[in-house]
Amino acid sequence: MHYQADHNCWDSYIPTNNKTITSNDPLERILKLASENAVVIFSMSSCCMCLAIKRLFSGMGVNPTVYELDEDPNTGKDMESALMRLLGSSSAAGLPVVFIGGKLVGAMDRVMASHINGTLVPLLKEAGALWL
Repeated sequence: MHYQADHNCWDSYIPTNNKTITSNDPLERILKLASENAVVIFSMSSCCMCLAIKRLFSGMGVNPTVYELDEDPNTGKDMESALMRLLGSSSAAGLPVVFIGGKLVGAMDRVMASHINGTLVPLLKEAGALWL
């Protein structure tokens, strides 16, 4: 399942890419979805770490686009596997996986490290997800 607030504040940010993905490659789908909004979170609805990341962004005034992989019976598992390959051995954690400005930030550990060391807010501002 995918959700986002009703306002269209990202319209000026969304890259205009007319390339249509014709393959069923889950990695291509992930990269396409990640490039369509300023902040994209791939999540599991029952994951406590995913909830913590969603609340972190919400508390900062950011409205991320969230894809709940466990609510997509057709491609959710394949997308989760592709995300784990994308993360590689750099992260022992799994979901959530966060993209900001179409670029992979990483899993919970990387997002929290960025938040603590002060690099998360500049990333969000650069992506157009945060204006303060």
